[in-house]
Amino acid sequence: MATVNPLKPTEPRARKLSIHVVTWNVASAAPPLDPDDLLQLNNQNLNLDMYVIGLQEMDCGIMSLLADTAFEDPWSSFFMDVLSPLNFVKVSSVRMQGLLLLVFAKCQHLPFIQILSTKSTPTGLFGFWGNKGGVNICLKLYGYYVSIVNCHLPPHMANNDQRLEHFDRILEMQNFEGLDIPNILDHDLIVWFGDMNFRIEDFGLHFVRESIKSQCYSDLWEKDQLSIAKRCDPLLREFQEGPLLFPPTYKFDKNSNNYDSSEKKRKPAWTDRILWRLKRQPRSGSCTPSLPAPHFSLCLRSYISHMMYTISDHKPVTGTFDLELKPLVSVPLITLMPEGLWTMENDMLISYTLTPDFPSSPWDWIGLYKVGLRHINDYVSYVWVGDNQVSFSNGLNQVYINVSDIPETEGQFLLCYYSNSLRSVVGMSSPFKIQPCAFLEEDLLGESQL
Repeated sequence: MATVNPLKPTEPRARKLSIHVVTWNVASAAPPLDPDDLLQLNNQNLNLDMYVIGLQEMDCGIMSLLADTAFEDPWSSFFMDVLSPLNFVKVSSVRMQGLLLLVFAKCQHLPFIQILSTKSTPTGLFGFWGNKGGVNICLKLYGYYVSIVNCHLPPHMANNDQRLEHFDRILEMQNFEGLDIPNILDHDLIVWFGDMNFRIEDFGLHFVRESIKSQCYSDLWEKDQLSIAKRCDPLLREFQEGPLLFPPTYKFDKNSNNYDSSEKKRKPAWTDRILWRLKRQPRSGSCTPSLPAPHFSLCLRSYISHMMYTISDHKPVTGTFDLELKPLVSVPLITLMPEGLWTMENDMLISYTLTPDFPSSPWDWIGLYKVGLRHINDYVSYVWVGDNQVSFSNGLNQVYINVSDIPETEGQFLLCYYSNSLRSVVGMSSPFKIQPCAFLEEDLLGESQL
C-alpha cells in the first residue's frame, strides 16, 4: 500500500464552481415581485456558488441618481434581500449611470476572491457620456484572473460598425496602468455580456415574426449581426456563446409577451447576449495559441431567456456555467479564531495567524458580522488590528473587541479580516454564538418565578 509523506504538502484538489450570469435591460423599471425564475432559486438541481448580475437602463434620472448615491439603489437592495438569507454576500459592484454590475459569492469563497479593479468606460457622446459603454470588475478567483464586463452598445440597425467599434474601445480601455495586473487579454477568463443591440439583417418584419412563431431560428441566426461579426473579426472569434435556442429578447410591449405593436413596429432581435473567452496557451515552441490554461475550464449548462418577466421591453437572459479549476490559492492568507466563550459582558479576544507573504497594513480591520451579512460593510462592529492588539509572537496575533461594541442580541456571528492593501476579505472564522449576559439570565429567571 502506498504511503503518504506527511512532510510533503498535498496538491490542492480540482474544484467546480457554479456561476449564474444575468443580463437584463430593465428600461427604468422597479425590481419584479418574484425573482425565483431569474435567479434559478426554484431549480433544486443547481448548487450555485456565485451570481454575476448586469443591468442596463436603470432609472438614472437626477433624483434617482442622487438617492442612489446616498443609499443603496433599489435593484442592489433587491438582490441583497433575496440572496443574503441564502448565504450569498455582495463582494463588489460598479455603476455608471444606467449600467450596474454586481458580483455575489457564497460566504465560504470570500477569502479566495480578491477584487483588483473596478472601471467604467463611457462611450456615449464621443466618450464623455455614460448612457452607453461598459463597466468592469477585475478579480482574482482562487488565484486566477477573471474580468467581468457589462456593456450597453449603440442601438439601431444601421449602427453595426459603431457597435463593433465600441466593443473594441471598451476592451482597449481595460488597461491597469500602475497596478500589478496583466492585460485583460491575458486574463484566464473574460465574461462579457449586456444589451449589445446587434440586430437581424435583410429579413423583413413579417418573415422574422413568422420564424419566431414557428421556432425556426436557423435562418435568423445566419443574419444575426453578432454571429456575422464573430465569423469575420479575429478577436470576436475568440469569444464563445451558447446556442440561441430562445426567442429574440427585444422588443416587447411592456407588461406583455407581444412584440412591438407601436407605430415603429421594431423588428425583433437577440440584443441581450452573454459571451466568454478563455485564455489560450501557446503550443510548445510556438507563438500560436492552442489550448486553454491547464486546470481551468468553463462549461455552459444553460443559456435561456425568461419570458415571464414583462416589466421591460427586453426579456432577461441568463447563462449558468460550471467553472472547473485547480486552486492556485487554497489556504486563506489569514486564519481567524474567536477565543473562549463570547458573552455580552466581557471584552472579546480574537486570535489570528498570517501567512508569511501577507502584506499586512495598520489599516487592516476585523469585522464582527451576523450570519447572513449582505455585504462587507454590513458589520455589527469592527476593530483596527493595530489599535487593540494584545500580543503577537511566532505568527500568532491577538486583538480584542471592547465590550461596549458587542451587540446585545443573541444569534450566530462570524469574523472577517479585511485587508486594506488587497481591498478584500482574506480570512473568515467559522460561525459562533455570543451568549447573553449572566445577570440578564438571572433577572429573566427571577421575573419568571414571580
